[in-house]
Amino acid sequence: MIQTASTDNVAELHLMKSSTIPTLPITHCCPACGLLCDDLVLTATLPMNIKNACAKSVSFYNNAWQENLSVPLLAGKASDLNTTIQAAADILRASNQPLFSGLGTEVQGMRAMIGLAKKTNATLDHMHSEGTVRNTLAMQNSGWQTTTLTEIKNRADIILAIGTDIVTSHPRFFEKLVWNASSLFDKPSPEIIYLAAPKNTPEDNLKAGISPTGKMPTIITADTSKLPEIISTLNALMNGKKITVDQVAGVAIATLLEVLDKLKTAKYAVITWSASNFQYTHAELTVQSITHLIAKLNESTRVAGLPLNSGDGDSTVNNVSTWLSGYPTRSRHFEGQTAYDAYYFSSTQQLKKCDALLWVSTFNAHLPPHCDAPTIVIGHANMQFDKAPDVFIPVGIPGVDHAGSIFRMDSSVAMPLKKLRENQLPSLSEVIHQIEALLT
Repeated sequence: MIQTASTDNVAELHLMKSSTIPTLPITHCCPACGLLCDDLVLTATLPMNIKNACAKSVSFYNNAWQENLSVPLLAGKASDLNTTIQAAADILRASNQPLFSGLGTEVQGMRAMIGLAKKTNATLDHMHSEGTVRNTLAMQNSGWQTTTLTEIKNRADIILAIGTDIVTSHPRFFEKLVWNASSLFDKPSPEIIYLAAPKNTPEDNLKAGISPTGKMPTIITADTSKLPEIISTLNALMNGKKITVDQVAGVAIATLLEVLDKLKTAKYAVITWSASNFQYTHAELTVQSITHLIAKLNESTRVAGLPLNSGDGDSTVNNVSTWLSGYPTRSRHFEGQTAYDAYYFSSTQQLKKCDALLWVSTFNAHLPPHCDAPTIVIGHANMQFDKAPDVFIPVGIPGVDHAGSIFRMDSSVAMPLKKLRENQLPSLSEVIHQIEALLT
């Protein structure tokens, strides 16, 4: 198991089984969240030590080294790699409209998935696409003005977090980007404002917004489901509209005016949100309302947005899909053409009509949804099935069992993932290429 020392942020990874590990790199990029922190320091001796680990990286590496299923399964029974690859190919050969979902992978894995999708007329959808699509729809409709993590580190003087505490999804955000001592420019310590953080947010997570000098963040309590009203009111106030009530959704109009004043006077404000937390109908309109607020503020000052991602390679998968096909996921490849539909090509809709499901999850042991059609699962060797799929092929974990590339959450940087250990598991791309070869 891994234990984290609270005093020096050191995590110790005790291997659960003996294995041959090559000389490890001094520094390592962690794919546990979209920040892709590249300052993890790993030793080459047992037990392994990981410095600069957060709770997510601790969980990620702990799960990677648990006892696992390293043997492929055919209808729940142990098999061999060649037999299961042939069985997967047979299922896809017999299908007319397969669904490729999950898609928890990195660049090389996704490139292979698209090649196979073209061969099989498959639909592609990431496991975390509900949040991603809310952002995509807003961007497609009216565009947006976003920033990078480096710009936040060097320039941000106010950060408004809408519907998120940030650290639940990206634990080292404040440590790496906000309270950092190194900056290209002489700027004040950023002021933090939380607007409608989820009700279940741990108090310690909000404390991450306390500056090193002890300055407290502004916490504006509201129900996340009321954000459409609150953000619309902010836009109305920003456009000089008269508001005849004292409060909206439990938030005083005076409080919203104070937030606007701070954003207007900032030299470089950042508004960040997590669309996956917007669990209500037409949440993409809330995202669009946020982007409209940013655009209006930019008429007189400098403000940028930062949509937070959900992980499991979602930013990478959509980038790869877009540059190879012209569309993000929720797309279908059919007879050499690619179609895109944010609703119709969702996993929820396609599970009702697909005749085969290929589920991929290599970073984490996420299980596939229920599907009446033949199911192929390729992914993390630590999966524990309640009902065994027709085919299960365990593959290596990117950044642990094999090298790879992955995009940071702001899509401005692709980071290398290094191999940490030797085992017999193939990579996802190797398995997909073998399946595709059998379909030629």
